[in-house]
Formats: sequence, structure tokens, C-alpha cells
Amino acid sequence: MADPAIPPNADEIEAAVNEALHGLELEPHETASILGFANEELPHLQTPETTYYVLGSYRDPYVRRLRRVENELNKRLSAYAFVMGDLREIGLDRLPEFRIRFQLLAAYADYIVGVYEQDAGGEVTELGKISETPYFEKSYVLPRDYCWMTGENFDGKADVVAAAMEIWHSEDLTDEQTADELESLVAEAQESGIGVSKGELTDAVAEREHDNTASYSWVHLNEFRLFELHGRCRPWVEESELRDSVDFVPTPGRHPDWEE
Repeated sequence: MADPAIPPNADEIEAAVNEALHGLELEPHETASILGFANEELPHLQTPETTYYVLGSYRDPYVRRLRRVENELNKRLSAYAFVMGDLREIGLDRLPEFRIRFQLLAAYADYIVGVYEQDAGGEVTELGKISETPYFEKSYVLPRDYCWMTGENFDGKADVVAAAMEIWHSEDLTDEQTADELESLVAEAQESGIGVSKGELTDAVAEREHDNTASYSWVHLNEFRLFELHGRCRPWVEESELRDSVDFVPTPGRHPDWEE
């Protein structure tokens, strides 16, 4: 089998791989495999289309929402959204292949969009990577049920759902008391200008019970807060709200801030 052609951006690829592996010396066949991957996958990210690298969990049921975000982005004209799991592997037994693939794809994508619903799995590592230079400026996060842990009043629907989860799991309340507490919570939320009914709240809590969605660690909350302060975090509660969250991500034709 002939060695892959050397792409015109070979120096950039080498720099990205060096950064991923911290300068580790490659064996000749490893270099050939990486160049083969680059020749096949990177040209899709070097077109006039705006490219979106979508991160998140590939496990059920979270993958359904991940795919929905990818599909919504692909509905845009002149857009190409993708997830790493759909691309071929490089085939490197000795090296940490995930780091290389992530680094190459993140370096050439116009935007990175992370969808988060839990505090476990590979998406934890990805969140840590996109919150640092050089990827922070091109990254947006869509965390489910996220709310910052300060302030005395409800700031959004996610806060109300979080409070409802605490009531739902309280062992000190009877079923009747739980229902009364949820009604009081809905009334308080509505007084704060948050449009939510008891039925919607109960459905949201039940859905999280079915999905076994975990609460976020303090590390996650701090990362989300950083994106929030920079105007690049859009929480969502119900799956039906994902479309509005995706609309928050810049559309094709807008020059990425990180390129300016």
C-alpha cells in the first residue's frame, strides 16, 4: 500500500499532533496513518461551509439529543455539523488516538458545540479541553438543567426543575405533601415570571428519573459558569427547547470571533 500523499497543510497538522502528544516522537507508520486520516477527514472542514464539531455522550438516551443538535445545525444553509464517532479511526495501537483525533478536528472546525446532561463519561474530558486555549473562543456549551449556584431567586426554568427534584426525592414528605410543595413551587416560579405549570414540572422530573440524569459536579458548574460569563452558554430543560438552544450558536456567514 502506497504511503498517503503529504497534504499542503502538513506543517499545521504536525503542530496539532505535537500539541496533542506534547512532542512525542512518532514512528514512520504512525505518521503515515495520521496523514491518511487527515487527507480523508480534514478536507470536509476546509470548505467555504461553516463547520460545527458537536460534542456529547454517545450513550442512550443522551445520544438522541446529541443527534438532534447535529441535525438542527445541518439544516442551516452552508453548514456542516459532525460528531467524531461518525469518522473513521486512525488505527494507532501505541498512541492515545482520541487526543490526536480531537486535536485535529477541533483545530479545523469553525465552531465547537458541547451538549451536556451528566457529569460522567468522555464528555468530561472534552469539556476540560474546550474551556482552555486555543478552543475556548470558538466553543459553545448547551448544558441541560444548568444554573449557577448563587442568588436567592429563580433565574430560569432549570432552577425550578432543580428545586422540584429536591422535593421529589425528599424522604421526609408524604405523597400529599410532595404534591403541595410542588404546587407552591410552581406558584413561586410564576410570581418570578417563569412560565411553568405543575404538569410540565412533574413531566420534567419524571423524564429525568427515566433518563437517570446526574447532577453536575462543582467542576462542571465552574466550567459552565465561565462560558456563561462570556455569553456562550445556553441551558435547556426539556428536549423541545433544544432547537432554541441551537439557534444560540452563530449561523453560517458570521465571521467566527476567534478568527478576528
